[in-house]
Amino acid sequence: MGYACPVCEIPQQDETHLANHLAFSAMLGREGHEEWLDEHVPDWEGMGPEELGERAAAFATEEEFETVFEDTTGNRGGAGRFEDAVPPQRGRQAMGGEASEVLAEAEAMTREMYESEEE
Repeated sequence: MGYACPVCEIPQQDETHLANHLAFSAMLGREGHEEWLDEHVPDWEGMGPEELGERAAAFATEEEFETVFEDTTGNRGGAGRFEDAVPPQRGRQAMGGEASEVLAEAEAMTREMYESEEE
């Protein structure tokens, strides 16, 4: 079971993944995500993934997906370190300044997440 994103219907494994998807999509300016969050969870920017996930899941369709999510296999798609999990930085030079800053912030947040899991 999982949740379909209420904006783009991309499947998410659980409430936390749904929250992260919505928040990162909103921060990256993907169509409709920030507007949806502002309308349905107005205080979303101050929430952690657990709280945002719980609130967002109330509006999302719970579905059974046939896809096996990478982190259900126990090896994150073979990645054992942050560096292995982050895709190459192709195209960064073509991004505008703000998009590049958002991507750098997302990478830093991901690095922190991986480091805290290792502790």
